[in-house]
Amino acid sequence: MNFFLCGSTTRMNATAHLLREAKSNSSSNVSEASLYYLLEEWALNPRDTNMKMFLIPPVVCLVAGVLIIPSILFVIFSSFSIRKETRYMLLGNALLCDLIYLLFYTLSAALSAAHVSLPKEACVLQLFLLAVAYCGGLFTAAAIVVDTYIAILFPLRYVTILPSSRTKKVIVFLWICSGALPGIFFLVLSSTHNFVPCVLEMCSIPLIIILTLSGTDAVKLCFWLSAMVIFLFLSLIFCCYAILYFKTRQSGIWESICSRASVTFLMHNTVLFFYFSPLLVLFVESFFYVNIVIGLETGIWVSLTICNVLMILPKVLFPFLYGLRYREISASLKSIVRRKHLHLVSPAPSPS
Repeated sequence: MNFFLCGSTTRMNATAHLLREAKSNSSSNVSEASLYYLLEEWALNPRDTNMKMFLIPPVVCLVAGVLIIPSILFVIFSSFSIRKETRYMLLGNALLCDLIYLLFYTLSAALSAAHVSLPKEACVLQLFLLAVAYCGGLFTAAAIVVDTYIAILFPLRYVTILPSSRTKKVIVFLWICSGALPGIFFLVLSSTHNFVPCVLEMCSIPLIIILTLSGTDAVKLCFWLSAMVIFLFLSLIFCCYAILYFKTRQSGIWESICSRASVTFLMHNTVLFFYFSPLLVLFVESFFYVNIVIGLETGIWVSLTICNVLMILPKVLFPFLYGLRYREISASLKSIVRRKHLHLVSPAPSPS
């Protein structure tokens, strides 16, 4: 099935829905018919310039992420002294999730901008991997904050509470949770037959978000529960940072605004803000869309901004504002760059 066949199908469906609406005067039919019309317009008359503009942030973030994330992962996994520490194991897992998300989302955005159709199974698999990677990064970020919380407030019991062997089990548990949450959501979508073939061929995540808000009550409930779980994890991160600040402000480490603790706290909260902001904007957009304050097309452009800008930024800011703050990692990276530079500028041996 191609986009033109999808367009013909949606036009026929929209006409049928409008005829039913004329007979029953049902507002739900008007909404559904409008939705079909929008799908047809999006499939047949996409706005190439605007779509390509929204492709720029994912591509730029992917390039920046590919330049720094593999280097940090190499430093973590190549050094046993670094690899055995809980904070570095969690950091490596978070960066791996972010790299996977950047790769798959940029691929998805590029295919959508190029109007390349995908089989239904490929699109569902791509969406599932994106959801797993996003949840994995978010859950691991929460685990990093909990690890910092325990290390600062319970320094004498830290090694007993979180040894490296237990950290590996925690990481496995985080991956299981990251797969279970989107897995339940996709099962609900599949059981309610809420997947629209044309949308799955386009595999446009912003459009799928809008369709989810226009779906059945079960799909809406699952969507809001998933969003609330993510919001609770972000709230956990914020609460841990707040408790750490109030517990340590008497120690004197916050006296200077340029102190290492203050700068680190500011950077971590910057990353936290960029994790929070997409959800807040999504909640506002969902509220306006459900209450018919904004239209379908406006909802899609807002969803594009959320997916292609706001949800991408934390993935590329995390290694720069968080990973490079660790002295061991930054020192190892500088050592690697220095050795490579010396190797490039070293004079060739003179002939004997």
